[in-house]
Amino acid sequence: MTENAPLFNDLATGPEGGRAFWVTARDGLRLRLAIWPAGPRGSVLILPGRTEFVEKYGRAARDFAARGYGVITLDWRGQGLADRPVGKPMLGDVEDFLFYQWDLQAVLEKLDELGIAPPQHLVSHSMGGCIALRALVAGLAVKAAVFSAPMWDIEFGHFAGIVRGVARGGTALGLGPRFAPGTSDETYVLGQKFAGNLLTRDAETYGWLQAQARARPELNLGGPSLQWLDAALRECRDLARLPSPDVPALCVLGGAERIVAPAAIHARMARWPGGTLEVIPNAEHEVMMEIPASRTRFFDGAAALFAAHP
Repeated sequence: MTENAPLFNDLATGPEGGRAFWVTARDGLRLRLAIWPAGPRGSVLILPGRTEFVEKYGRAARDFAARGYGVITLDWRGQGLADRPVGKPMLGDVEDFLFYQWDLQAVLEKLDELGIAPPQHLVSHSMGGCIALRALVAGLAVKAAVFSAPMWDIEFGHFAGIVRGVARGGTALGLGPRFAPGTSDETYVLGQKFAGNLLTRDAETYGWLQAQARARPELNLGGPSLQWLDAALRECRDLARLPSPDVPALCVLGGAERIVAPAAIHARMARWPGGTLEVIPNAEHEVMMEIPASRTRFFDGAAALFAAHP
């Protein structure tokens, strides 16, 4: 049975005709699927990052619509309006990244149920890039993939060893469902002023993200759990050992990236046949939500890759 879900298009400011549906993963958790109608060139599947929700990609849907594509995206478990940990709604928690593959599969099955053609092109951001790489290695059928600052490792600088040890040890001791050190139930864009933020140099966009967070607190998410951090680091480590999939790919990275690890991205793209790495000078983590010139560069690059693999 298909059940409609809320889509706050006044916040998303996406193209007309957007719809949302509830989706059930194999373990019974409820997810949210959002669809902005396919354009003459088909649809793009966007896999969001940690803390994100479908409305955050309304502007991206508008940018893709201008280039002939519709957009399909989702709320991962524990985020947006998807089911969250009981009693800890602001905790970004998952025990194993395999569960995100279950979410993706549930969305693809729902599209089939709705009679919607599967998207032929994939875009992913941050944590979504980690999930996307695993899906592509497993055989996800798309013609081409674009990555925005993919989380193929996390940037901890000189403290990497300590953080990994704390995540692994804390989870082993049964402390996994607790906030990782230095994080809390406060959502990032409300706790951090524009000056000094790690996401974007575009003040207007940052203000838009803050307005979304204030208007719909139920969409917000705080920091990750220790076990999410441990699971993420294990998944990044395991993926680093695997060969790159035989899929044409473009990876776009901000030159000022400070959230995911640029070294892991450079290493992966150096051994991706048919893959291209583009670094945008001075851009921060959210290259799809950066200053207009950087955003245009991203969406034009994605559209060019998709057009080359229709």
